[in-house]
Amino acid sequence: MSIAVNIAGEGGSTLPCGDVPGAVEPVVRAERLSKQYGPVTVLSDVMLDILPGEIHAIIGENGAGKSTLMRLLSGYVEPTGGTLSMAGHPVKFTKPSQAQDAGIALVHQEILLADGLTVADNLFLGRELLRGPVVDDRTMRRLAAEKLAQIGCFVSPTALVRDISLADRQMVQIARALLDDYKVVIFDEPTAVLTGGEVERLLEIVLQLKAHGTAVLYISHRLDEVQRVADKVTVLRDGKMVGTYPGKMLNQTDMARLMVGRELAALYPERTGASSDIPMLSVSNATVPGYAEDVSFTLHKGEILGFAGMVGAGRTELFEGIVGLRPATATVELEGKPVHFHSQRAAIDAGIGYLTEDRKGKGLLLQERLAANLTLSALDVFHPGLSMSRGREMDALEKAIEAYDIRVKSPGAKAAQLSGGNQQKLLLAKVLLTNPSVVIIDEPTRGIDIANKAQIYAFIHGLVARGKACIVISSEMQELIGLCDRILVMREGHVTGEVSGAEMTESNVALLATSGPKPGPKAKGGTEWLS
Repeated sequence: MSIAVNIAGEGGSTLPCGDVPGAVEPVVRAERLSKQYGPVTVLSDVMLDILPGEIHAIIGENGAGKSTLMRLLSGYVEPTGGTLSMAGHPVKFTKPSQAQDAGIALVHQEILLADGLTVADNLFLGRELLRGPVVDDRTMRRLAAEKLAQIGCFVSPTALVRDISLADRQMVQIARALLDDYKVVIFDEPTAVLTGGEVERLLEIVLQLKAHGTAVLYISHRLDEVQRVADKVTVLRDGKMVGTYPGKMLNQTDMARLMVGRELAALYPERTGASSDIPMLSVSNATVPGYAEDVSFTLHKGEILGFAGMVGAGRTELFEGIVGLRPATATVELEGKPVHFHSQRAAIDAGIGYLTEDRKGKGLLLQERLAANLTLSALDVFHPGLSMSRGREMDALEKAIEAYDIRVKSPGAKAAQLSGGNQQKLLLAKVLLTNPSVVIIDEPTRGIDIANKAQIYAFIHGLVARGKACIVISSEMQELIGLCDRILVMREGHVTGEVSGAEMTESNVALLATSGPKPGPKAKGGTEWLS
């Protein structure tokens, strides 16, 4: 059999897949793979050959069908059409354990660990080692430490998962998938919560798997990663294949165009106005015990101020302290008036909106309706007293769907049914519904595709154009450089420097993040960001 995939369906060259003279036998072959949920088709007629010792990237916008494809390949859902074969023999997976037994491992996009168990317990959960009739905790802890060290993660095997950072949780999840020798390892957005040095270590792991002869399927919205490591790139759009291409054939602009089906405008919009000298938020000597110490800064009207640094530098904890989400001491002025927030509710009422980095865990109620999520921060307006104003609530949702281009099949859907990019836009709409004058956004585009990134950047620019002020915390240096007027860099709980204008370069930010002026006592965390 020989399958020729037309590039973008636009009359380009073709990439042969399948049985041609001298071709390598695929580890896994998907033929016309499809998935429907009731009348809705989410994946249609996907053709895929996964070869040993090859890194095969799957890219597409949120909702394009990437994660559905991965779940079909790894046994989490069954296809409604098409076939799967391994080494030329038909296979059918009705549960994940069958795919794992066949040699297919999936590193999930979501963190699927047991918070109340230790790191070692999570690595061996469901496959515990025994010494006679007793679980061999000592050996499991030793092996867990060895496997984690191999991938550059040095959390204690005895630490509870709830007590380690999101980045370390993802590394634990990756280590769990690499405990056994699989034929195919699928990475679904593995770097969404990783930054800098951690990403580099993960890419080294991917290349090591390739050298070992393992087939790697790699899903990422970070197109620079795809360009660096992919031997082949398959593009999905609206649940259908656009094509499969040699990785060397595509640059990031080509990939973006194929994903969205049109040319993208400049990713970072041009500023339509300049920031003023009017202080909107002034913070002096902010200290969050164990995380940040003696941090001072001023945010001006119409300004986008960035915060850069390593994972564990204290950026998120600093702002959680400022808005009342954790204990902190600071002298804070909002539009020239002294304020102090004992709760986030007080910060919202004063005019500060905070968009958390953890939209699924802290930002949205995934099993609740969209309307309930949208109005959660404005209950006194939409649900005064014990009454409920469903009409006003639905009217607000309809306006938010239009204003923020939230793609949803039904206004009555639950938040969990939205793609990552649309969840992020819903969370932004929720925060802005209270009309804050200062907006703090932590990781604005984590785990979302390039088209939704461009939209969110435009929303942020629109905020400051209307006279609001915005703080952006991001682990993507290029994002901060492209968006911000100034960038403050933190290391181990302290501000190590500020860059603006021509000084906003990746090398300058990296230098301040890793070897800036010597800070005081080490903050909690400290996972290295850049190596």
